[in-house]
Amino acid sequence: MAKSRPARRILYTQIHTAIGPLGVARSEKGLCAIRLDGNAAALKQELARRFPGAELVRDQAGLAGMAALVTRWLAEPAPGPLPPLDLGGTDFQRRVWRAIARVPRGEVISYTELARRAGNPRAVRAAAQACGANPVPLLVPCHRVVRSDGSLGGFGGGLPMKRKLLSREGVDIA
Repeated sequence: MAKSRPARRILYTQIHTAIGPLGVARSEKGLCAIRLDGNAAALKQELARRFPGAELVRDQAGLAGMAALVTRWLAEPAPGPLPPLDLGGTDFQRRVWRAIARVPRGEVISYTELARRAGNPRAVRAAAQACGANPVPLLVPCHRVVRSDGSLGGFGGGLPMKRKLLSREGVDIA
């Protein structure tokens, strides 16, 4: 009889930050989710969809270090390198997320520029969809991507949150 593999274990919790409550989760590979509304029940559902069969454990203590890191990332102008991440995604999505991660605080780029930086200038809509699929907004700062006309565009955390995050970085968009 074949030995069964133990279920993947994902820890999740809610943390309190300067921008409000966030849901965070990590796998054995790294941070795998940040939920901007802090809704732990919705985060658990999202994790169950993304990681079928995983053991989902709410664990405040087990995520204390990751919580401190996310909080520091929000508070400091130059928070240092990204922690280990477990993002999944397609090859193109990962290229988009790497390109977003290189956009400095206080700067924005357009979805068109993002598609170009991800290696496919014609894939503007796909680049925007990759932003929407980003499992760790803030650390992969998709709030720094705007429409070509300079307007905000979309954001999984809502446009007021996008505006708030950009404002904290010194970018004011009407």
